[in-house]
Amino acid sequence: MSLRKLGLICGIVSPLLWLALIGVAGAMRPEFSHRTHYISELAQHGSSTEFMMRIAAFGFTGFLYVCFALALLATFRDGGWGWSTLAAVLVALDGVGRIGAGVFACDPGCAGFSTSQELHRLFATLGFLAGILAALAWGIACRRHAWSPALRWYSVGSGTLALTCLLPMSWTRNPVPAAGLFEHLATLILSLWVLVLAVRLLHSPEPSCQGRSRSRGAD
Repeated sequence: MSLRKLGLICGIVSPLLWLALIGVAGAMRPEFSHRTHYISELAQHGSSTEFMMRIAAFGFTGFLYVCFALALLATFRDGGWGWSTLAAVLVALDGVGRIGAGVFACDPGCAGFSTSQELHRLFATLGFLAGILAALAWGIACRRHAWSPALRWYSVGSGTLALTCLLPMSWTRNPVPAAGLFEHLATLILSLWVLVLAVRLLHSPEPSCQGRSRSRGAD
């Protein structure tokens, strides 16, 4: 198995494992609500699911995202800083953000002001923004390289929908008390985008991917 194929498999395993662990951890915490609580609260200091979420969910799946990003860089060689290269870097930053959010757990209720809480918020924000921008950048890359129109619009739509979900989540005056639900929807949308992209590339012959990119030249 080539390193490229292994990296693409990481792009399949990571979102599935991430979503599964959120579901399992939520089931282990009867008081946890996917509607009102943040995902980070499953990994908060002192919780029964802290270790599993910090190590397996945030840390390990973030590492798999970085591996997937390296596979993207190996698959699409723009010959420079093109849109596909930018998207791959953003996917890697998404992974780094998730790893950092696992290293620095949030305070109970994610409402504290400790250094760990602030760093957790910083890395979590980095991860979400990088994931959204990665989807949008990939949509532009699809257009520039004349790749699948369906994948282009799916990428743009995923980035736009995820951003739309994060805005009400961050709105302190939002009349709908469902910040957790908006966050869960955003991470679901972005996770499915990574999964679809990885599956699509895994079933695409490597030479044709690189050939299409070179035939159009650098972005």
